[in-house]
Parts: sequence; structure tokens; C-alpha cells
Amino acid sequence: MAFLTFMGFVLFVFPITLLFPNAQFVRTTASITFTLGLLLLVLDAFIYSRLGYHLNASSSSQIIDLVVSEIKDDGQLFGFVSLVLFMVILTFELTISNFAWKHLKQLQKTVFARSIVLGLVLAFFFSHITHIWADANLDYDILRQDTVLPLSYPLTAKTLLTKYEMFNLEDYNERRTSPLSFTGKVPQYPTMAKNQCNSNVINQRSVFIVLTNDLLTQKHQKQFSSRSYGSNLRLNHHIDSALESDSWFNLLYSLPTIYQSDILKQNVKPLLFQALEQQGLTSSLTIIGKQEDSIEQAFWFEKLFQSKTELTDISSLVFADKLNNIKQGIHLIYFPKNNQYQFELFMDALLLAQKQKSSQDIIWVSSIGNNNFDTSLTIKPALLIVPDNKDDDIESLTSHMDLQPTLMKNWLGCPLSQSSYSFSNGTDLLTLNKERVIANTMKNGIMVFNKDKSVFIDQNGNFQSYSRQLAAPIVESSDFPLMIDGVNFIKQYSLVQQ
Repeated sequence: MAFLTFMGFVLFVFPITLLFPNAQFVRTTASITFTLGLLLLVLDAFIYSRLGYHLNASSSSQIIDLVVSEIKDDGQLFGFVSLVLFMVILTFELTISNFAWKHLKQLQKTVFARSIVLGLVLAFFFSHITHIWADANLDYDILRQDTVLPLSYPLTAKTLLTKYEMFNLEDYNERRTSPLSFTGKVPQYPTMAKNQCNSNVINQRSVFIVLTNDLLTQKHQKQFSSRSYGSNLRLNHHIDSALESDSWFNLLYSLPTIYQSDILKQNVKPLLFQALEQQGLTSSLTIIGKQEDSIEQAFWFEKLFQSKTELTDISSLVFADKLNNIKQGIHLIYFPKNNQYQFELFMDALLLAQKQKSSQDIIWVSSIGNNNFDTSLTIKPALLIVPDNKDDDIESLTSHMDLQPTLMKNWLGCPLSQSSYSFSNGTDLLTLNKERVIANTMKNGIMVFNKDKSVFIDQNGNFQSYSRQLAAPIVESSDFPLMIDGVNFIKQYSLVQQ
């Protein structure tokens, strides 16, 4: 507080005394300046209570979105409270200013001022030392006092992970080599109520999900987009940070990997497949090309589909009549690694066949899964073709978790109000219009992405930042606000379900 007061004086008040040496003007200007400063501290406390971190530049978009949403929810109340706070603080500042000016000589003769300043300095150091000790020992009786003042104490990532129930101190030594998981119970996956979706929206369309284990490039994206029948959503900053078996879970359940083990044990199908069954639509899985034994064993999700077909090549699928007469529903076609040529030929055949249909289908094209940690940092462009929509380049971050809510709303006619997002961490891509943070878990930590960089936090609380453009490590201080945004993204499902 003393530092902020001193900086306010040096940067604002002192220059005014030189430019406009009028006592009344200086006192009024100084009172307004420090009123605005105190209002900023009030805003900081409000941001901390909602987002879990203080005002900072790296999370400016999230902070602005929060303030805008508060104004939209109840703008009159927000304006009234702000005005009352401003008037109360300004009255206090003017009163103290007037008192200090009238009693300036008496205040200058005060003999115990140095003792008070020394006591405040000692209290400052004692407070920080105490918080450093509490952080090392995860003592939340002390750490929870961080909400009182606007400046963060030196917490570590390990402390924050424990605070958000993603790190268990008792199992610390064991968890250094075991997968990351929640310390609490994962909520039951929801089941869909009957007649929740509007089947009239479907218009006899199917959905083709075409996935490749090889890297999808911007060249592929432009090629397929130019040959498509109409509306293209080019996902230019698509995130897929998981290993292959985990990435399938992100795609089909629209949830981060940390939920996978518990959700699969519940033996409940994704809501998208529940809606398919209710509306009498089919689902098929087609695997083209030879797959490794490890990959074949990872196909835990094949039971979700009504039929599964394994083909050595695409020769039986390239005919327009066959592609256009497949039963209405979801059809997933997967090309294992080193099958890029077959993948490109199939996409050409599928897009050509679509031009012969009166009601074109929805097509999702992307790569899926990573073979190692390094490729998880790579941007993997994806493409979503939706009839009767305008072409668009989506520069915001997207992920596999966005597929299910997009299809639920725009294909199956299932309403997705904010309260019904509890089944998914994704967003409807047709209405995505803002920057956001996307996070996922790996076996040994958390990967968090924003528009400029990615941050990996391991289970020991160590930070490593990467440039998203260069996909290379960069030297940067620990970005706790970005980490908290990532943890909040991951916990979104469990918090809403509670």
C-alpha cells in the first residue's frame, strides 16, 4: 500500500505541483487520483474473488469479459455501486486532505512517525516470510489471507494445484511418477432427457468425421476448403495436446483427459450418442489401413458405434452413389499413421460426392493424437464444413472438445444454454467470437494454451513456457494467472455438476 501511494505521488501529484502550483487545485486533483487508485484496488479484489488471480496484463481478455458480463447482467446495479464507492472514497480523501492541510505544521512535528514506518516495514517482511513458509508447507490457514490485499504473495504452482484439488500432498512422492488425477470424486456423467432435442432441425443430413493420425497441415486445409461444396469454418488455431487414446476421449466426450478414467468406469455414452439413439440415427466407425497393435488396443470407444468396418484401402468408398446412400447418422472414418495418400484421395471423393446431393452433410476434418510431447505443442489446423453457413477463418483457439456441442446444437437441435454446458468443456464453433484459454492434462502435468503461448506445469509445480508460433521453449517468469485460467477450464465440468 505504501509503495502504491508513493508511486501515485511521484507519477501524478508531484508533476501537478510543478505545473499548477495552486494548493486547492493540487489537493482536489490528488484526492481524485487516489480515489481512482482505491477504486482500482476494489476492482482488483472483485477480480480475485471471481477469477482467482489479481489484475494482470496476460489475462486482460478474461478480466474484460468478466466486467462486461457483470454490466450486461445488471448494469444499473453495477453503475450505482461504482458511483456510491466513488463518492464515499472521494469524500474521505477530501476530508483527510483538508485536515492535513490545516494541521500541516503539527503533523510535521510528529516524533513517532519513524517508529510507525519501521513497524510497517518489519510487518511487511514478516508477512512475506510467513507466506513463504506456509507455501512450502501448504498451510491454508495463512495462505487464504491472500485475498485480503491486492498484491499476490509468492505462491508456487504446487500450492495452487493443491488448492484446486488437483494435487494431494499425502501422495506427493507417489504422484511424482503417477498420472495426474483429482483428489475428489468426479461427478456422474449426465443422461439426456427424452424429447430434449428438436429432430426437425436435422433436414436429412449426416455427419462425416474424417480423422488422420498424421499431421494435418494448412495446405490440406486450404485444399479441402477450395474443393468443398460451400461453407467452411477454417480452424486456424486448433489445439490437440493429448496422446492418441486420450485424444479420442477429448473428441467424443468433450472433456479434458483427467476425467477419462472415472467417466469410462461409469459406462455412460456421450450425450451426442445418447441423442443419436433417441432420434433413431445410425453411427459407424470405419478404419482404413493397417494399424499398430497398441493403437488397436486403444480403441475403447468402438462400442459407442453401431457398426465397425476395417478396410485395407478406400477403393470401396470412393463412389458417390455409395457415399451418398449411407444411412443418416454419424460416420467416423479414421486413417492410422502413414496413410496420408489414402486420406487425401478419400477427402477428394467425399467432397466431390457432396456436390451431387441436394442436402449436403456436415464434415469435420482434423488430425488426432500425438506420438510424443513435442508434437503436442504444434498447431494442427482443422476444418468444419457446415451447409447454409458463411465461410469464416476462426482465429480463436479451438479444440476437439468443441465438436460435440457444435453438433448437438446445429445438427440435432439440442438447446445449449449456458447452464446446459455442464456436459462439455467445448463451445459451439458457429457462435465462437472471443479469445479463450484451453487446457488439458497429460500424465505428468497440465498444458495450458492462450492466443500467444502455451505453458506446461508438471506435477512438481515447475513451469515451462513455449511460443505457439515457434513451438519452442521461451524464458519467462511463472504465469500463475494463465495457470489458474487453465485449471478453471479443466474443472468447469465438475464444478457445474456439483
